[in-house]
This record gives sequence, structure tokens and C-alpha cells, in this order.
Amino acid sequence: MAMLTGTLVACGSEPGSSSDGGKVLNIYCWNNEFRDRVVALYPGYTKTDETHGTIGDVSVVWHETPNEGNAYQNNLDETLLKQESAAADDKIDMFLVEADYALKYVDTDYTMAIADLGITSEDIANQYKYTQDVVTDSNGVLKGLSWQGCPGVMFYNREAAKEIFGSDDPATVQEYVKDWATFNATAQTVSDNGYKIVASANDTYRTYSNNVTKPWVVDGKITVDDNIMNWVNDSKALVDAGFTGTHDLWSADWSAGFFPEGKVFCYFGPAWFVNYSMSADTEGSIGYNGGWGATEGPQGFFWGGTWICAASGTDNASLVKDIMLQMTTNQTIMTDIVTKYDDFVNNKPAMEAMAADPNYSSKVLGGQNPLAMYCAGVDGLDLSNLSKYDQGCNEEFQKAMKNYSEGNATLDEALDLFYKAVVEKYPDLTY
Repeated sequence: MAMLTGTLVACGSEPGSSSDGGKVLNIYCWNNEFRDRVVALYPGYTKTDETHGTIGDVSVVWHETPNEGNAYQNNLDETLLKQESAAADDKIDMFLVEADYALKYVDTDYTMAIADLGITSEDIANQYKYTQDVVTDSNGVLKGLSWQGCPGVMFYNREAAKEIFGSDDPATVQEYVKDWATFNATAQTVSDNGYKIVASANDTYRTYSNNVTKPWVVDGKITVDDNIMNWVNDSKALVDAGFTGTHDLWSADWSAGFFPEGKVFCYFGPAWFVNYSMSADTEGSIGYNGGWGATEGPQGFFWGGTWICAASGTDNASLVKDIMLQMTTNQTIMTDIVTKYDDFVNNKPAMEAMAADPNYSSKVLGGQNPLAMYCAGVDGLDLSNLSKYDQGCNEEFQKAMKNYSEGNATLDEALDLFYKAVVEKYPDLTY
């Protein structure tokens, strides 16, 4: 399998090379999130079917490959490697990336600098800086934009909160989860009332891993930050006490807590989690009935997000530029995304206005307006410890620690499994 590396790879043309006049706009993605927003809100888009449309005289083709089994990246890598020789109508024009592997792509010549598209710093002045840090290459060049921010909060079961604490008010609940020591102590009270504190030990992982003091790899050597070890110790204690399970995220057992009979007190996530993960469209779910609340939780964090990159060699540079600007800087469109999709968007004035708007509320959150909470969280995000190894390290660490949590390995054995798996995935690393 031909794969892109994390170092600069020549693609047969100068970085930023592009042209106009293309008749087909090819967009590579892994789900329908961005497509839905473009179809609904981009001026002049006409839908033909689920994966085709037109903008003026340009045909738009959505190439959607799911993330499972790394299929999206594998397909994207193979296609980018053929970019130089591809026929004009087959060239990738835009593609989407996530934070965990963004640097793998922005640190290559396959992505264009947004400045080479004609997008200026003034154009994106209202965006949250962390969203730009994610797609800034090792030379300080910005090579992508996002329409969303993904600060996370703690979503709690309102009925459970009333039963356990006598109130589902966010400020009241926050006092019981205000830091990890308090959260872990509260797990006992929650258990005494018949609930799991979280569906799985993996639910809290991102909150700990976003608050590290060093990256996964330092000078070519794999490191495990103290805060990630805090997660290991805390989550092992919760599992041993029966206060949570070890289910994989997105599994049926993990998802059971989105329904009342699942008896789960809380989950951690950003705005997209409400729409895409909590079964809120399913009758009988807690979200369908507006039964979740949101509070800050023990620590601020972010999770995920989607970034738009322009592919070097695109023959639709002006259209790519306009889509990027409309979908990530147009305040009217940004506001429409929030009201239509309950998303948190990458426009500070829009979010601050809506956070103070008494007419905005989330149905899933029982009429609560969580935007001020998100705004406070996004301002404090620190992305200085991101690395191109994050996806592999995070996945392998959680996989290895599941063995430890379930009693199938000692901590040392689990760590050894982790190190060996990462070195197999990234042979240039040591431990």
C-alpha cells in the first residue's frame, strides 16, 4: 500500500500550483457532515443526488469513504500519489482531514497554502486560533480551514441528576464533577443509585490526553505523559470498583447509555457528539426527549473537528477558495450552521452573539443554551503538543490499556504492548 509520509513529499509540481476552469470538482471525505452543510447553505449549489451536484457549470462529485479500518486515508493516499498524472476531471480538488492526522497531510506538498489561493489573514481574523494551529505545517504555513470548533463538555442525564443530586441544574451538577478527585468520588454516589458514572473508561480518555505537558514523541522517542498515566490509574480504579466498563467507543454496549434503560450518568464530547453520536433522532432515547444537560466537567478539552484542505494541482482554485471562505468565514452561513445543526462554528463574533441570544436553545439539552460554555472552553485550548503520531499512539494506547483494565495484563505488560504496536506502525520511532 503506497502511503504518504509525515515528511515533505514532492508531487511533481511546485507547492501551491493550481489553475482554474476545471469542469469537475472532486471532494474527498469520510461522511456526509460537510456535504450536508454545503448542499444546504453554499450559495448556488444544486443537488443532483446524494454524491453529485453542480455549482454553476462545474459538476461536483463527493468521494465518500468511511474511516473504518483506515479506509479513508488509504484511499486518499493512493489517489494523491496519482495526482500529477491524473486526468483533469479526476484530480482531487479538496479533501477533508481530522486533527489526529492533519499534520500527515499538511506537512506535504499535496496541500496548498491558503495564501496561495488568495485567502488573507484578514479574511480569517474571526476564526479561533487553535483551528488554524491544527493545519499549520512545520514551516508555519497555514494549509487548511475549518467551519467548526470542537471544545468539549460533559453531557449528563438530567433525570439521573435529579434522582441522585436532587437537581439537574448545570451549576449544581458541576460541583460534583469539578475536578477529577471530585468526579471519581462522585462515581460511588452515582453507583449507589444504580448508574455507571460513564459508559466506558474510554469516555474520559480525550479529556486527560488533551491536557498533557508534552507530545507523544520527543526527539524520536515515544513518551507517555503523566496526565495520560493519571487516566490509566483513575480509569482502572473505576473499572475495578464496577463504576464503569471497558466498552469500545461506538459499540452497542457503549451506546446503550443513550437510552434510559442504559443507566449511564454522563458522556464527554463536543457539539458534534450531540448530533452524530447520542441517538437523538431515535424515539425513546434520552436525547430525543431533551433529557441531557451540559456542564464544564473536570477539565476543558477538544475532540475532533474537520478541516478543509485544497489539493495541489486543483484546476478549480477559485471555486475551492470561495467554498472555503463561504463555509468558514461567512457569518450568516456560520449562524445558519449553528441553528440548523447545533454545531459550534469557527467564528468568534457569531458564537458570542448566539451564546447571549435568549432565543437559541438546544432541544437535545432540554432547552439549554450551551454555547457560552463552549466559547469559554475553546479560548483555553492549547494545541502545542499535537504531533503527526497522535492517531496511532492514541488508538494503540487505549487498546493496550484495555488489557490492563480487564485484568488480562499487568501495567508493564500493557505498556510493552503499546510501545511495540506503535513502533510497528511508525518504524522511525524508539522507546
